Parts: sequence; C-alpha cells; structure tokens
Amino acid sequence: MSELRAEGVWAGFGSKVVLRGVDVVVRGGEWVTLLGCNGSGKTTMLRVLAGLHTPDQGRVLVDGEQLAHLRRRAVARRIALLPQTMPPLSGLTVRQLVRQGRYAARGPLGMLTEADDDEVRAALRDTGTQDWADSPVGQLSGGQRQRVRLALALAQDAPVLLLDEPTTYLDVRHQLEVLDLVRRLQHERSLTVVAVLHDLTQAVRYSDRVVALRDGRVHAEGVPQDVVDAALLREVYGVRGRVWQDELGGLVCTFDGVSETD
Repeated sequence: MSELRAEGVWAGFGSKVVLRGVDVVVRGGEWVTLLGCNGSGKTTMLRVLAGLHTPDQGRVLVDGEQLAHLRRRAVARRIALLPQTMPPLSGLTVRQLVRQGRYAARGPLGMLTEADDDEVRAALRDTGTQDWADSPVGQLSGGQRQRVRLALALAQDAPVLLLDEPTTYLDVRHQLEVLDLVRRLQHERSLTVVAVLHDLTQAVRYSDRVVALRDGRVHAEGVPQDVVDAALLREVYGVRGRVWQDELGGLVCTFDGVSETD
C-alpha cells in the first residue's frame, strides 16, 4: 500500500493563486475525499497529486519519493487518474481502450501488440466490463462508459487511484454502483484512493477521511463524523443545513437554504 503526501503546496495558473500552503497526507489503503465548493482548489489539488500540475512551492511525495524527481512513466506506474472527462473515443473497442492503461508498463512498442496481459484481463473482470470487451465504447451507456474508464485506470496497476468527480452525469443508481465498485476494489487491491465528490452524503458514506478546502486552504480534515456538520456546511459551502445520523448509522446532509454569511 502506498502513501501519498503533499507538503506546503502552493499552486495556480499564471498570476491566479489556487492552492495556498496545502498539506495533505493519504495513508496507504485509505480513501480520502476532497470537499469544497467550486473554485476551492479540489481539482487543482488532485492534478498536483497526480503529477500533472507542478506546484509553485511545496512538494508531493509517493512512498517518500518526490513526484518531481520521477519520470512520467514512473509516476504512471504508481498513480492512476480517472479525470472528469475524456476526449471522444470513436472507433475504439472497450478492450482497445483498456489496453492503453498498460502504456507505462509496456512502453510505446509494447502497445503495438494485440495481446491482453494479466492486468488488462483483471481490469475487465473486476469492473464487470469483460462482456463488452469487443463493443465500441461509443455505443455504451453513460454508466457502462464510466466502468470502462475505471477499467482503463485500473489497468495501470498503480497502487494509488485518483478520482475526479467519478459520478458526474450518472443517475443515482449508477453513481452508487460506481462508488460501491471503487470501495470493493479499494479493499481487494489495497488501493490508496483520493476522490473529489460533490455529493456530501456520498462523501461521508464512502470516505475513511475527508479534507475540506476553502479558498485554497485546508479548512478542516478528519473522519467524516468529526468534520462534516452544520458549521462546515455554512463555512465551506455557504449554506444552511443539518447533518444527522440515520437508522443505519450513516450521516445524512440536508440543506435549508443559502447562508447569509460565509
């Protein structure tokens, strides 16, 4: 199991500062969800953790090694990212797409072979996509395509999995199917997971810990039961609401309106 750590990260775009001295530690095998309203820095933080955005200050380490000192393929062997969106995939079958996840391990010449390796077969099997393996990706439903994209990330066989709003555009049933699948794979593969989720009830249900960002800084962090409350809804999201425990012991967030003060 791999540990992912960000230390004193400042990052932005040109003169725009997005992250302001962020420290995040994700222990091996843990699921941490980044919370916050739009513009709080969640996606930028995820891209920094993936090695896709170089911080202006601070550093990111995976198992004690700085990402900045690793080649791109070496990073890809350790960290897989499921982004919010992907470019059009017309003409590719599910199997052909999932094979692309093996680039870091097989290199450009290895990608020319048509043979599946154990990791591709395992990714198709574990995500339940093997029955569609020879179907064009463009013909699949939204929920099916999201499973295929997850299979693509799993084919990297990386111990760290980053998810940027993995339930976007999915109905409630498919949202839960995807999150249940990620949680099962987290345990079966001993994955370290970092996710960005907008649905607070889902975030507190699936996460081992949450990190709430506000204005590019860590506002609160900890286990959901200790962190997610009415004060966090008001201070991070600017809404009035309540957080209560249902009969199964899970936390539920309900919203009463926009807060008059941030």
